[in-house]
Amino acid sequence: MRAPELGALPLGLAATLGRTYGRLTEVAQGLTDADFARNTRCAGMAVGPLLVHLLYDAERALMGFATPTVAETDRDFVSYWRDFPHGDEGVPEPDTSFVRTVASAYRHPSEKLVDHWRGVSEAAVRAGAVALAEKGRRIETQGHVLRATDFAATLVVEAIVHHLDLIVELPDAPEPDPEGLQVTARTLDGLFGPEAWDVIGWDTTTYVLKATGRVPLDEDDLDMLGPSAVRLPLLG
Repeated sequence: MRAPELGALPLGLAATLGRTYGRLTEVAQGLTDADFARNTRCAGMAVGPLLVHLLYDAERALMGFATPTVAETDRDFVSYWRDFPHGDEGVPEPDTSFVRTVASAYRHPSEKLVDHWRGVSEAAVRAGAVALAEKGRRIETQGHVLRATDFAATLVVEAIVHHLDLIVELPDAPEPDPEGLQVTARTLDGLFGPEAWDVIGWDTTTYVLKATGRVPLDEDDLDMLGPSAVRLPLLG
């Protein structure tokens, strides 16, 4: 199933991914060791474990971009997320115990963990630029095959949502990349469907937070959304 036109992707996704990961690096490199124990919006994950989770996603990006496939695509940047609905007991949440254990191994996370994140994420961006320059390249990930452009968009969404999770107790941290936020909103548009597009009155960041269940709907939201409210959250 293809994403609707309103949710079409912009050009220059390699640069968008680079800026999106770069903003996360800006957040991380401004932290003290104590900041890595601060809470995030992800239950059971402090800043350190959540950055480890993002690190493994960047590693998955690096491997995906560097290992093309000739298999036929079976997902796009919208339908990919239908395998990860919010609250679906059949879909495992990130292994919080594992990432907490890994995060605890970095005795000075403000140096070692940040350096590890920077190295892997920058390598993933370089591999992405090469992959996205090749028209029609396909990527295999999470048991599905996507075009490289669609794969890049899913990485942007993951990073943007977790960026917002990461900075909840970091008021001085940089905000996510604006174009990355727009890619995330386009993805949510595709999941929400055309019947809901015309009633959304939130700014982009609020849309991402509320459509992913990070911030609960209030009475005004319920009035605005009407029957479409039951479709939220769109992903976890």
